Amino acid sequence: MTAGILDPTISSISRRGRPGEPAATTQAVAAPQVDSLRDKRVGLLENTKRNAAALLDAVGTVLAETDHVDLVRMTKPEFAMPLAADVVERIIRDCDVVVIGIGDCGSCSAAAVADGIALEQRGVPVAVLCTEAFEVTSRAMAALQGRPDFPVLLMPHPIANLTDGDLTERGQTLASRVRGHFLSPAA
Repeated sequence: MTAGILDPTISSISRRGRPGEPAATTQAVAAPQVDSLRDKRVGLLENTKRNAAALLDAVGTVLAETDHVDLVRMTKPEFAMPLAADVVERIIRDCDVVVIGIGDCGSCSAAAVADGIALEQRGVPVAVLCTEAFEVTSRAMAALQGRPDFPVLLMPHPIANLTDGDLTERGQTLASRVRGHFLSPAA
C-alpha cells in the first residue's frame, strides 16, 4: 500500500479548471453575490464530520421555509481532501449557491476554505462554516489560496457534542448569517 502526502496548497481544481494544479498565488476573484435566494438551488455540502449533516439540514430547513429554496444535499466523503472533479461539476451544474460545513478541525477547516475558494473561482457563491477554534487555520488557507479576505462564517466550537436541539438552534442562527453572506448589498 502506498501512502501519499496531501499538499494543502494544491487545489482540486485550478482557476483554469484542471485538477491538481498549484493553487493561485495571486488575488483570486470572488463569485458574485445574488439579489435574492428565493427559488435558488442551495447546495448543502457536508464533509462527514460529526453533526455536519444535521447542522446543514437545520440551516437548510430555515432557508427552505423563509426563502423557498430548493435544497441539494451532497456529501464530501473525505473531509481533508480536495473536492473530486465530478463533485465540482455536479455542484456547478446543480447549485446556484453552496454552504460548506463544517470546519471543526485543522485539516477539514483548511479543506473547506480551499474548496470554497475553488468553487468561487468557477463562479459559484459559497458560504463556508467553521468553528472559531480554527479561524487561524481557515485564514491561513485562504491566504495560501490567494484570498486572504475570504469570508468564513465562524461559530462557537465544538459542534460534535451538540444535541439535536442545540443543532436546530445553531442552524437557525446561522441561516440568517448565511442569507446575509449570499445577498448583494443592493438586495
